[in-house]
Amino acid sequence: MITLTPKAAIALKDLLQKKNAPATAGLRLAIERGGCAGLAYTMKVSEPQEGDAVVEAEGTRVLIPEDSRDFLAGSTLDFSDSLSDAGFKITNPNAARSCGCGTSFEPAEEGKKPEYDPALDGTACK
Repeated sequence: MITLTPKAAIALKDLLQKKNAPATAGLRLAIERGGCAGLAYTMKVSEPQEGDAVVEAEGTRVLIPEDSRDFLAGSTLDFSDSLSDAGFKITNPNAARSCGCGTSFEPAEEGKKPEYDPALDGTACK
């Protein structure tokens, strides 16, 4: 389904502790329509829900709703702690292109190469 880097697992453990999350909670990673590239990543601390895929790594878990699985299959969840860009980052092989801020993407269509769109260069990011 997805892979967590060791850095992401450590950051997720820390987040869950800071939020006093129950032992069964994890990071809900989902896809919604929106963002400046068509689909947007959403993340929140949550308890598992019926139909979720649960990815466990290094004592943490990521919860992926059924309707987001195809968009996230094969993705890697990492964590960046740089001064200019801190937070969870997703490397998604199913994205034809991503917004400059990395919070939204256009899904890849088999056999179709996306054209350059200046709206996706990061200038339209929140």
